[in-house]
Amino acid sequence: METEDQILLRAADCLQCEAQAIEALVPRLGEDFVRAVQAIQACKGKIVVTGVGKSGHIGSKIAATLASTGTPAFFLNPLDAYHGDLGMLTENDLVLAISYSGATEELLRFLPLIQAKKIKIIGMTGKADSLLAKYSDIHLSIAVEREADPLNLIPTASTTATLALGDALACALVEAKHFQPTDFAQLHPGGDLGRKLLAKVEEVMFTENLPFVRPNMPLSEAIEVVTNGKLGVGIVMENEALVGIITDGDIRRAMQKLGQAFFATPVADIMSKNPKTISSNAKIVEAGETMNHHSIHTLVVVDENKVVGIIDSFSCLPGTRFYH
Repeated sequence: METEDQILLRAADCLQCEAQAIEALVPRLGEDFVRAVQAIQACKGKIVVTGVGKSGHIGSKIAATLASTGTPAFFLNPLDAYHGDLGMLTENDLVLAISYSGATEELLRFLPLIQAKKIKIIGMTGKADSLLAKYSDIHLSIAVEREADPLNLIPTASTTATLALGDALACALVEAKHFQPTDFAQLHPGGDLGRKLLAKVEEVMFTENLPFVRPNMPLSEAIEVVTNGKLGVGIVMENEALVGIITDGDIRRAMQKLGQAFFATPVADIMSKNPKTISSNAKIVEAGETMNHHSIHTLVVVDENKVVGIIDSFSCLPGTRFYH
């Protein structure tokens, strides 16, 4: 039985080997990678990722990553293609074929069927002179110096390099397509980010015991309303219309500046007029962006000229009461 040190040494060697395999991809990025990104971006159909064995598992993940970042993609096992699934492909599609050896028989038998449909092929292989590389319109190298296992046989470093290059394609496409967080949320409505970006202000805003104050109210009374409201603000209303807002910061600065005169000073003297507002039907991501843009922490929620609530910056973050 190996010692603890031997076990840790072997694990470290594996991780270092796989890290080196990824780093070795960087200087190989060039014209072919650019052409691959451009071909995928220009594809009017779907990206069909295919491979056998470990390459198939990696290909499935690459397809999922592309699909989740706005590039329609799915994985197709070459064996299934022989039994009817070839009908999934159209001439508008593009195939991303993965085989480290570039000589996987089941995959090579599939390629002429793809070419017969005049579908462009991007091949990912570790052998630039392989049949898959020759079949491909665009070739991306996933060659590694050695596998990470002691026998240099098990697909380890090579599959890591393949996965990383697939991620690089997806990341480049995110930039090229100007893919935004809201786009990501549309494709991930069940996740925390999706809920954050798709949720509406009405779902997180405060509506009870809103801290309403009047313009002529002395600050000695207003400070009590703001404190009891526990939101750090006071909503200034006159004749049922929103006319301003005061914050904890406004109150502190007024106390320092006015001294004893602070208590009799009316709210109107320190309030901010024309406060920023948002509708309850707006997305909370919009509320967060508005607050960031204006460097404020609170928005008054107004529907049809009526104040219906308050939303603060904390409510726009994951982990707030909305997500519990």
